[in-house]
Amino acid sequence: MFFVEDFVSSTMKILKKIIILIVLVICYVLANAGSIYIYSFKDEARSADVAIVLGASTYNGHASPVYQERINHAVVLYNKHLVKKIITTGGYGKGNPVSDAYNAKLYAISQGVPEDDILTEDQSTVTLENLINAKKIMDVYNYKMALIVSDPLHMKRAMLQAKDAGITAYTSPTKSSRYRTRDTKFKFLKREVINYIGYKWYRLFKSLIKV
Repeated sequence: MFFVEDFVSSTMKILKKIIILIVLVICYVLANAGSIYIYSFKDEARSADVAIVLGASTYNGHASPVYQERINHAVVLYNKHLVKKIITTGGYGKGNPVSDAYNAKLYAISQGVPEDDILTEDQSTVTLENLINAKKIMDVYNYKMALIVSDPLHMKRAMLQAKDAGITAYTSPTKSSRYRTRDTKFKFLKREVINYIGYKWYRLFKSLIKV
């Protein structure tokens, strides 16, 4: 009898701890989702040396609609004389003979930006690499400040990674986005929450290893 009562009691304590842990995890995820969503409205556009356009896919030699929206925004910043140069980013997608950055450059040229004012970073596959390699280009030309251009829900993670890449950066999200419906925005947000939390834990783990 006492054994059964002890077993039930210990089981309930374990279940209680599991429930508390689940609630804490849910709250942590929701807090991060909220911070990403709120941050998406932040726009710090100002005079800078360059606009770094974070990469997106290209297809058959053409920038995808998502990438076009990002480039369009960078072109607006350029035409307003807020930046002197535009850095397009992105490596070689599967089956693509030219890089995403080069296709983005061609699109920017078609929008009236002089070829000499477009620099390309064509070795990256993810956002952090976009930024690390863009920083190398900035260093070559002695550029000190950048505006980071991407979709609004991407900006929270992008700015954290820009900081880690050593870039003095300010956020300038696109004014329009291909992620327009509630469903596409939710899917984008869900993906960003996973990537943002994953990157924060990666940073923590990396810092602990260094200690």
